Amino acid sequence: MDTRPIALFDSGSGGLSIWKSIVSLLPLESTVYMGDHRYIPYSTKNVEFIQRRGKCAIQFLISRKAKIIVVACNTATVAGIDYFRKIFPDIPIVGVVPVIKTAAKMSQKKKFGVLSTERTAKSDYQKKLIRTFASDCEVYPVGNTQLVSLIENGEKDSVRVVELLEKLLNPLCKKDVDVLVLGCTHFPFLRTQIQKIIGKSVLILDSGDAVAMQVKRILEHENLLSDNQKPTHQFFTTGNPAKVRDVISRLLERGIVVKTVPDSVQ
Repeated sequence: MDTRPIALFDSGSGGLSIWKSIVSLLPLESTVYMGDHRYIPYSTKNVEFIQRRGKCAIQFLISRKAKIIVVACNTATVAGIDYFRKIFPDIPIVGVVPVIKTAAKMSQKKKFGVLSTERTAKSDYQKKLIRTFASDCEVYPVGNTQLVSLIENGEKDSVRVVELLEKLLNPLCKKDVDVLVLGCTHFPFLRTQIQKIIGKSVLILDSGDAVAMQVKRILEHENLLSDNQKPTHQFFTTGNPAKVRDVISRLLERGIVVKTVPDSVQ
């Protein structure tokens, strides 16, 4: 058994939706989470910048004795997963991608939407997933980055969020989709609002459970599972720890402590 932590990083707080799925499935595992809030959102940055920040994050998480790395960010996964695996070959690295394959299987009407950041929506990676797994479906990508900023500003339940979601989702309602993929780790925190707008009959899918299952499979295969009855959960940020603490505490609905990363990671 291995009590070292599962490590996750994201451009901000969105990766906590993945964190929740992992902690739910693997309750004996300790975790360490790093949000790169100083540079959020990644979706407006170039590939080289995202790879550089991801490298810094992974180096920091390895210094915290991580046994596996989860790139809990769709944009960072699309921009850098192959690069990260190449330069850190000695530690398992799991990425997050939109569950296009699952959506194609679950859609009865063969029509579904994908809500993600603009970078992910335009990426060759997502287009390839659609060509490979959903060639028999009508797929409607919707890209938006403003939602990420609103969530990070603590406006998850604000009127502005609802109005923006209505603007983004109403065209999908007219397309009569029966599945909606959430292709950004921030967006599961808006699931309630999204469901009200898109309709109860539309199935909403995100990557959380799939990522958690992949982490479990790797830990089982490598004999790295923990039996720790008192796991710990640490949270770090490159941003303002007090502000980040308030946002994360609301998202997770629990009080937490957020620490600042060392200057070398900033």
